[in-house]
Amino acid sequence: MTEIIFQVTDDPEGGLVASALGHAIVTQADDQESLKQAVRDAVRCHFENEETRPKLIRLHYIRDEVIAA
Repeated sequence: MTEIIFQVTDDPEGGLVASALGHAIVTQADDQESLKQAVRDAVRCHFENEETRPKLIRLHYIRDEVIAA
């Protein structure tokens, strides 16, 4: 595997939540820079063997916006 994709959403209580697609990896942080580091750490922990660890991490941001009609 060369890439892993995380879906990033706003946490209702504040901050951001990142969930890996196809893997049991979830992490959260208060801001984007902290989230990037948390995702890197989570991937290293989940894939202990460096040979099987994805080389790229893609963050797919999902944001809902509600406006009045």
